[in-house]
Amino acid sequence: MKRYLLVAMLAALGQWGCSGAFWGGTAVGALATGGGYEIQAKRQMDRLEEDYKSGKIDRKEYETRKRQIEKGSIIY
Repeated sequence: MKRYLLVAMLAALGQWGCSGAFWGGTAVGALATGGGYEIQAKRQMDRLEEDYKSGKIDRKEYETRKRQIEKGSIIY
């Protein structure tokens, strides 16, 4: 009976360590994904600024697209 309890405890500890690694990996993956979205938002904002400065779009279109980018971004 003692051996059974010892094995069960060791198995539980092993699973706990894997769970921590899982959640750590999940957090890193979420940060990487979020970073990717922010990089894309930055590129879109830069392109939008260039289009406005070059006269390809008017002020109204600029403001509309800017709000759309800001809505999907944490930074802007």
